[in-house]
Amino acid sequence: MTIEIKSGSLSDFFASAKETAKEIDSGKQLTKKNTVWVDPKDLLLLLKPERTNLVQYLRKEKRVIFSKLLKVLNRSPASLNKDLKILSKYDLIHISRESNPGHGIHKIIESSLGNQKIDFRVQI
Repeated sequence: MTIEIKSGSLSDFFASAKETAKEIDSGKQLTKKNTVWVDPKDLLLLLKPERTNLVQYLRKEKRVIFSKLLKVLNRSPASLNKDLKILSKYDLIHISRESNPGHGIHKIIESSLGNQKIDFRVQI
């Protein structure tokens, strides 16, 4: 299965949903779609090398502690948090917190992509 990342506005999203609804109404057999609509200005942010490296690492590890990510990717906490924020905004990752007995709380980052292929589609 593929995750398709499309740039577009809210009206583009609703136009796509309307098209799908028409297909359903006509009795057409539909296949599941994994489409993420992205604000065009955020699309370029997703393609930054640091973020693509992060996505590739999370595909392999699936679930990782924030402090390990800092070490492995050799990043600062501020830059890594910025990357995580944009990726979680579009549900490409999930961030949670877990208790670490005697040591406070761990921030856990999990990929929501699995091994799915990601297609970027842009219309200008």
